[in-house]
Amino acid sequence: MERGVRGSKGSIHFDRVQKLYGPLRSALEATMVTIEKEEKEESESDRGDRFVGGVKSEASTSDHHCRLPSPSPPGFVSLRPSSPPPPGFINRRPSSTPPPGFINRRPSSTPPPGFVHRPPSPLPPGFIHRSSPALPPGFISHQSTSRLPPGFSCQPPSLPTLLTSFLQDQFTMASASSPSLHISRSFRSSFADNRSFKHHRRIRARFSLERSILEPGKTQDTRSSVQNTEEARKTEIDVLCSGSPVQDSSSPLVSALEASAKQDAASFHFPGHNRGRAAPSSLARVIGTGPFIHDLPELPELDNLFSPEGPILEAQKQAAKLFGSSETWFLVGGTTCGIQAAIMATCSPGDSLILPRNSHISAISAMVLSGALPKYIIPDYSSEWDIAGGVTPLQVHKAIRELEIDGRKPKAVLVTSPTYHGICSNLSEIALLCHSHGIPVIVDEAHGAHFKFHPSLPSSALQQGVDLAVQSTHKVLCSLTQSSMLHRSGDIVDRERICRCLQTLQSTSPSYLLLASLDAARAQLSENPTIFNEAMELATEMKYVVNKIPGVSVLDFPSFSSFPAIDPLRITIRVWDLGLSGYEADEILCKQHGVISELAGTRSLTFAISLGTCRQHIQRLVSGVENLSATSLRNDAREDWKKNRDCAPFSVISISLSPREAFFASKRRVSIRESLGKVCGELICPYPPGIPVVIPGEIITGRALDYLLGVRNEGAVISGASDPQLSSILVCNV
Repeated sequence: MERGVRGSKGSIHFDRVQKLYGPLRSALEATMVTIEKEEKEESESDRGDRFVGGVKSEASTSDHHCRLPSPSPPGFVSLRPSSPPPPGFINRRPSSTPPPGFINRRPSSTPPPGFVHRPPSPLPPGFIHRSSPALPPGFISHQSTSRLPPGFSCQPPSLPTLLTSFLQDQFTMASASSPSLHISRSFRSSFADNRSFKHHRRIRARFSLERSILEPGKTQDTRSSVQNTEEARKTEIDVLCSGSPVQDSSSPLVSALEASAKQDAASFHFPGHNRGRAAPSSLARVIGTGPFIHDLPELPELDNLFSPEGPILEAQKQAAKLFGSSETWFLVGGTTCGIQAAIMATCSPGDSLILPRNSHISAISAMVLSGALPKYIIPDYSSEWDIAGGVTPLQVHKAIRELEIDGRKPKAVLVTSPTYHGICSNLSEIALLCHSHGIPVIVDEAHGAHFKFHPSLPSSALQQGVDLAVQSTHKVLCSLTQSSMLHRSGDIVDRERICRCLQTLQSTSPSYLLLASLDAARAQLSENPTIFNEAMELATEMKYVVNKIPGVSVLDFPSFSSFPAIDPLRITIRVWDLGLSGYEADEILCKQHGVISELAGTRSLTFAISLGTCRQHIQRLVSGVENLSATSLRNDAREDWKKNRDCAPFSVISISLSPREAFFASKRRVSIRESLGKVCGELICPYPPGIPVVIPGEIITGRALDYLLGVRNEGAVISGASDPQLSSILVCNV
């Protein structure tokens, strides 16, 4: 995060602005009060003819304010003739000896000091007529004439107009003394009331001259520089006075990032590639310089992830409205970070957490961080598919009752819904049950961020009344990988504790590319209510065709009949009856057909249908599966090979230490066969799906070892183990 002047609430620029412009404000206000008072007196006592430059004029009654008040306030320009004319007198018929400060629209060969050359009449619309140097700096005099050009006003300027003009002149004079400077000031408005100060304090108005750092061989065009500077200054003054830059309200963070990247800034902040100027060529050749140009740090106009007040706050509010939460947080550490924050926000050291044994690895690491004690639910398991399902309300009720018998109350219940294979739990009944006991419900909804956006999709966790839901917006939806959202509903969970946990877990240098992609993904959904229609049609067609291929079947309700829904966009096909493991079928499809699955298992392959899925790719997948069916062996040819494969890896669990105790315990390495019966010291799981087979603190069983060795031999990647080949395992010294 940037520090110093940008991030300091006690900015020295604010103090200087107050000291410099505070007295001016008071003086100008007093002047305006005096002018208005004397104008009123004038309008009541004198409505006769007027004289402009010594010539009688039929001025309209609307010009009565141009008469000379008596006595005149300091700096006021008199329009009534006297003999001799006062200093600063403006005559539309200039004499041969103009007074000091005379402004002549037809310049002479020897202009007096302070002469300002104006273009010939007619003046352009909106032209601002400035007074002579006899007036106070920045004072704008609107002179009355018998023939006014279009856009020229004879009315006294308002105080905001005076202040704006004064600021323009001050910065012009400061820049003129050093034209090579690119002036960039952090402006904190002292002219607004206290209520608007918070809104202004993060907005920087840039009053810019053309940069004098030119490319070699180029010279600076003075006229172009001055013209561009004037236009830029007027635009930026408008931004200052309006209080905020113009942004696209449909995607506020994307708009802010785009505007910031377009600034012609001399950057002396991180990252080191400096808006792509030093982007590594090897990567720039692949992705271009665009990502580097928009890879910006926490600049004031981009807001702060941990105390948002601008575009991040607005983007999160729009996400909360769309997804149906009371509050939403953007995550740059993936759903892993959100699960950890949710558990840490509800559980303290020694508290009990109810969760399914097939929870993601992030839940285990959250218990290490929080010190929570697990109360595992063994989920429904299909040996036919070698897939674990969800949890039922009855299982949750049983876990709560068992803890109460032991004199403990669970501080939270964590449910994974949908699972990696798309199996959904009955969250509405689980939420009602838990809330009747005052227990918050956390849902790992990493694979269900899309549920709300088509009528044929299952209900989302928030729609079913849970308290916290963490979604991987980067999975089926379209944000960048590693970006997720944490949604909160109701008030059971303390929001301030969630904020503290997120600040502890997330990077202090979040990627604005990731954050902006979350805003863009949300906007994409908001703009197209029927966005999932095509994906749903493709998924339905694929299921129908694949189910007709001999030796292949699609996962459906008969295998998990106790659960209310399976995600129709998550298609799992079993290849076991072809005599193939999922790992083998995955390799064939990839090498021979260019088809890449989402998840390979011992007996199945899982494919994710998303917004980017096209019909041609569906046809290629179907063709590949048909080829597998035609070339692979049938059941009877590999019957012996399939024996003794019907085992659940974690059907029996024995816990010796809590995950936190085992994580910090002293350990030693033993061979895999010597580890049987000992306390596991590391987390071991095939990945994907990232479901641990052995967790730190558990007693290592023969069934778990057989499962791990089997999937390793079939090609699974073993994650978490210090020895990926599983020739040895770390065990705790207990």
